[in-house]
Amino acid sequence: QLEFITPFQLYFNPDLIFRKFQIWRLITNFLFFGPLGFSFFFNMIFLYRYCRMLEEGSFRGRTADFVFMFLFGGFLMTLFGLFASLFFLGQAFTIMLVYVWSRRNPYIRMNFFGLLNFQAPFLPWVLMGFSLLLGNSIIIDLLGIAVGHIYYFLEDVFPNQPGGKKLLLTPGFLKMVFDTPEEDPNYNPLPEDRPDHQPRGQDQNVQQHPQ
Repeated sequence: QLEFITPFQLYFNPDLIFRKFQIWRLITNFLFFGPLGFSFFFNMIFLYRYCRMLEEGSFRGRTADFVFMFLFGGFLMTLFGLFASLFFLGQAFTIMLVYVWSRRNPYIRMNFFGLLNFQAPFLPWVLMGFSLLLGNSIIIDLLGIAVGHIYYFLEDVFPNQPGGKKLLLTPGFLKMVFDTPEEDPNYNPLPEDRPDHQPRGQDQNVQQHPQ
């Protein structure tokens, strides 16, 4: 917005990425949501709201799995971007988060601007229809829905099917970086490290009796 850089330095361009080694475009194309306006603030609100609800809900205490979902979704969107003329994928990423949250909270009732009442799983489709009314291309929204569904199916549906198994395994290095290491049940702390340790010479249970 301050014109220190332009969108032309940020957008997804496979030729510039692989021939000119402008690797930053793999990330920056997810970070640009257009000029300040209704669409920009709309995306910011939804990105913040549903990212937070996922982190504090189904991903609570599982930061590494949360980050892995980001990487998995971004990887699939980037692959699709190689074969389509898509310049910015941030909105697709937002829709992916909305889709995963909506499928994991199917019984929550939603209200859209006081006009529509519906169950949470319909939210991504309502947003796509709203985007269509604003005159935007729905390809980005469909991409976000597709990637969100792939993640949801592989993570929540397929492992619970007969003969199914968990295919999305969070790499160990992500768990080392983001997750708190589990305490060793056989660890025996030193007496001075125990929470109930008291210095010698103190006894809080001593009662004084009158002579």
